[in-house]
Amino acid sequence: MKTITAWQNNIQIVKGAVDIKEISKGFSPDKKYIITSGNNEKYLLRTGDIKEYERKKIEFQILNEMKNRSVQAQKPIEMGLLAEEGLCYGIFSYLEGEDAKKLLPTYLPKEQYEIGIEAGKDLAKMHTYEAPNDILPWYERAMKKHQKYVEAYKTCGIKIKNDDKIIKFIDENEMYLQNRPNRFQHDDFHLENIIVRDGKYVGVVDFNGYDWGDPLHDFVKIALFARDISIPYAIGQITGYYNGRIPEEFWKLYAVYVGMTVFSSVVWTLQAAPHMLDDMLERLTVVLEDHKDFELLKPIWFQPEKIDIKNKRQV
Repeated sequence: MKTITAWQNNIQIVKGAVDIKEISKGFSPDKKYIITSGNNEKYLLRTGDIKEYERKKIEFQILNEMKNRSVQAQKPIEMGLLAEEGLCYGIFSYLEGEDAKKLLPTYLPKEQYEIGIEAGKDLAKMHTYEAPNDILPWYERAMKKHQKYVEAYKTCGIKIKNDDKIIKFIDENEMYLQNRPNRFQHDDFHLENIIVRDGKYVGVVDFNGYDWGDPLHDFVKIALFARDISIPYAIGQITGYYNGRIPEEFWKLYAVYVGMTVFSSVVWTLQAAPHMLDDMLERLTVVLEDHKDFELLKPIWFQPEKIDIKNKRQV
């Protein structure tokens, strides 16, 4: 914590802190700390490379937009520069609770489903935020990125079973990406960024990976990182997003984006987290089984009628 004490006096909230605790999780190079003030208020402090300052300013603005939309997210409080240290920083309200990945398995199916419903409703509010006008159309950006990943995949030495079928499926359905809206994407909307407490949804964190494009792309994390932890949550997130009326168009786009993720996940894992390759390949095997190698648009686990929502917590 020496680094913090060196510049503690430059930030008012940190200056008066009675406790400073570092959080070490996630892939972000940012450092994160929970700051507890003298009157027992908690805040989140994030520090990052000063070169990221312009992007962080946009993130701060996005969080203000989320506040205006009543999204349950961290509220932006202050940001600034620590020029001598080559850092920029942001201070945000702190969401009290634990990540959903950890706690969902301890909850009843009904509670998991209802947390998914609330998360889906929040995601729908986030997705009303339009992208800046200078962002290029989604179709050309998404396809360019996909082709780059497929080329890298072909030379990476890893072979996914029936990969030719997946590529063919994407090629035959890429037209659905045309004329899709350019909106805010959280781009990391998964269970470790969903905060829960006492069997209830608290909110969503970690907006620093934001992007712009088709909002429905935010659903791909369900396939890889939610359905294995909680199918009731996964069903709830999709159902809550659409208020129970899921259009057929959703499943077409969901399946194409999940198909694309097969290749980007292999390449990304090899580059950024090779120690997690076996885990990722297992997840992708499940994805392919869920969609029967993309003969099915809707995954086999999406069966809302099978969720047990009657049981009550024992008192």
